[in-house]
Amino acid sequence: MGVDYYNILKVSKNATEEDVKKSYKRLAMKWHPDKNAVNTKEAEAKFKQISEAYDVLSDPQKRQIYDVYGEEGLKSGLYPPPSPKESYGGGGRGFKFSPRDAEDIFEEFFGGFDGGKGKSSGGGGGRVKKAAVMETKLPCSLEELYKGSRRKMKISRIVLDDSGKPITVEEVLAIHIKPGWKKGTKITFPEKGNHEAGSAPGDLIFVVDEKAHPIFRRDGNDLIITQKISLLDALTGKTLNITTLDGRDLSLTLSNIIKPGHEMVIENEGMPISKEPGKNGNLRIKFDVKFPSRLTADQKSDLRRVLSRRAN
Repeated sequence: MGVDYYNILKVSKNATEEDVKKSYKRLAMKWHPDKNAVNTKEAEAKFKQISEAYDVLSDPQKRQIYDVYGEEGLKSGLYPPPSPKESYGGGGRGFKFSPRDAEDIFEEFFGGFDGGKGKSSGGGGGRVKKAAVMETKLPCSLEELYKGSRRKMKISRIVLDDSGKPITVEEVLAIHIKPGWKKGTKITFPEKGNHEAGSAPGDLIFVVDEKAHPIFRRDGNDLIITQKISLLDALTGKTLNITTLDGRDLSLTLSNIIKPGHEMVIENEGMPISKEPGKNGNLRIKFDVKFPSRLTADQKSDLRRVLSRRAN
């Protein structure tokens, strides 16, 4: 059984020349390989089928032979084109089927793609534009950006059905968040945005946004933590226990006197550096020394005695 060109082009057998053109324009734009980077092979096969169907149904001579003898008859070369005074049948004056190049047909309508693989229109015809980009924020915790994670996002977008009518569809996209990504990082899903008549589908872009963390604050590739300690601990020493974003326990001993505004730097304990695998920024601990609100006379006396002796 031969190919059903009418079904491929989504038109009826009574379709007018204008119907054939409209359907071709819509389907060719949908299935052009340059606009289907994910399933290029499937798109290329469909694009060629659509182009061949248009080539046959838009040509009165080819369409007449196809309507009577089907694809096999059209391509076999056994049937002559009809004339007003004769019917089909009888071989001998074979009709040679020569399919047109799919890109040539496409170029006649659209002039090729800007910067794509299509042929240039040489300044003639228009260009296939893309629908507007869809951007949406992707809130991420510092833990996700530290360790990396995989997320599934459910999206809704507008596409055109086979008749060209806009409909809303839902889809689940998998997003791989890489360790070290920063606020503002963009993850692009080509052609996953809205589809508008006369345009190729737009891109969908997720923009990374950082959620506030109760303990850590990010500064580039560094992590900052504010550690409150008493004046006594600042003067006499203390062991700090800090849980990292990936769940490890860091034990830090403070042996030197901690002055107000002092900052301790722990190398390689900050955020992963996405462009330098295996490297991290630093962990910066800023100390907030809490002074007592009041001292008794005896406490003041004891402090004078201790501090005076140390000064001497």
